[in-house]
Amino acid sequence: MKKILIGTHNEGKFKEIAILISKKYKKISPKTLKIPSPKETGKTFSSNSKLKANFFSKFVSYPVISDDSGLCIKTLNNRPGIYSARLAKKKGNFNKAMKYIIKKLKNKKNRSATFICSLSFKAPNGKLFTVEGRVKGTITFKIIGNKGFGYDSIFKPNFSKLTFGEMPKNVKLKKDHRFIAFKKLKKKVKIL
Repeated sequence: MKKILIGTHNEGKFKEIAILISKKYKKISPKTLKIPSPKETGKTFSSNSKLKANFFSKFVSYPVISDDSGLCIKTLNNRPGIYSARLAKKKGNFNKAMKYIIKKLKNKKNRSATFICSLSFKAPNGKLFTVEGRVKGTITFKIIGNKGFGYDSIFKPNFSKLTFGEMPKNVKLKKDHRFIAFKKLKKKVKIL
């Protein structure tokens, strides 16, 4: 069976990406191979996802797919953005980070936000492909739903009355920013 390394230590992301990739592949986690996470020094989602793909590919001889994604809130100057996971770490967890964001938006009229996902695929021959998926939506006034992970429970995409945190997994998986990015990547990398 062919192998692919999914370059993330985030279990929620790992599961979502693993489901999208063809069943022909055995999906390997960096945790299993005891590979650490690289320092995310990029200033954009795409530079961070490329950085991760390049880093993880040094440890394996098979393809690597990596993701950098986050929530950009218009009225907060598109923050937390690339610092989405770091904000959660700083606050203690994603639940506390969501409460913090809701508080920050308390008196704001504009609650529009965009979930962005950049996916990079690094082939064993050194070729690197990077794509981006986006979903526009709004930030809710409270945490709703517990089906997702990260900031899913405060993000309501424009195409739905439900937050990502309320959607059944199989529904969210076919509509979110990661799926949009993956569809684009599949066009470039036929083997996925």
